[in-house]
Amino acid sequence: MPNAFLDAKGLNCPLPILRAKKAIQALDIGGLLDIQATDPGAVKDFAAFCRSTGNELLSSVQEGNVYKFTIKRVK
Repeated sequence: MPNAFLDAKGLNCPLPILRAKKAIQALDIGGLLDIQATDPGAVKDFAAFCRSTGNELLSSVQEGNVYKFTIKRVK
């Protein structure tokens, strides 16, 4: 599976991270996971998640009340 999308809108911590962890494990090394969330805490949570797992946070942007992230599976 080269790329995946996770719709985490409406979910609060820790659910977006838990679902992202499961989704990224299904990716091949180098695969991308695009995530959309509405929890403002997701900005810090996904940055910390990538630091702790060794995966790469390629982008983190806010569009209205939706936070969009792209994570590259490195490990």
